[in-house]
Amino acid sequence: MLIAGNWKMFKTPSEAKTFCRSLRESIGDVEGIDIAVCPPYVSLANAIEELAGSGIDVYAQNVHWAENGAFTGEISTGMLTELAAAGSIVGHSERRQYFGETDDTVAKRAKATIDAGLKVIACVGELESERDANETEAVLARQLAPIVQQVGVHERLVIAYEPVWAIGTGKTASPAQAEEAHAFIRGIIDVPLLYGGSVKPDNAGELMSQPNVNGALVGGASLDADTFASLCAAASVVA
Repeated sequence: MLIAGNWKMFKTPSEAKTFCRSLRESIGDVEGIDIAVCPPYVSLANAIEELAGSGIDVYAQNVHWAENGAFTGEISTGMLTELAAAGSIVGHSERRQYFGETDDTVAKRAKATIDAGLKVIACVGELESERDANETEAVLARQLAPIVQQVGVHERLVIAYEPVWAIGTGKTASPAQAEEAHAFIRGIIDVPLLYGGSVKPDNAGELMSQPNVNGALVGGASLDADTFASLCAAASVVA
């Protein structure tokens, strides 16, 4: 089971250093799960330094498919490797919504990251209007198709199901809804599956206890070290 904290555009390098020190103290003896944090680019190095030897991985929030080139604002797998980052998120719904990410570019980013020997958390999920129109499975199948084609089942690939209507809204898919979506995804590609969307310490245990839910990609609840540690502890009980 993997619990990954996506900090989004929060925490400067100095704040990341303080947070990671606190997390090492707060996390205690949580066992049976893998833990990762995903800072902004500028805070990666400090997070990696502070968490060295802790067993907590550090992922980037995005990575480009080219090793270098005229791609202003992007970073490459080689840059992440030199920093000793463990991997990267790709295809988060905010990247799709605000920055023009497509199903094909998500797959290209995932493939490049896997090819570089890094780990990938590839995100998929439907809009509220798509769920209301009973299009959830069609959307997930469309988003997954290029990932299956370009990467396929791989030991370093994880898929995160994040219903867009539950991200940062306070809404959370019910355990049954999460399980239904995860079971559908597993029927397409059998890799570890994370749930994301307003995951908190008080709902983590029930969500993580579903048969096809193998962890969580956590947003807001990952920004406070004690809260994130509590969520990890809740997940470890059902791991």
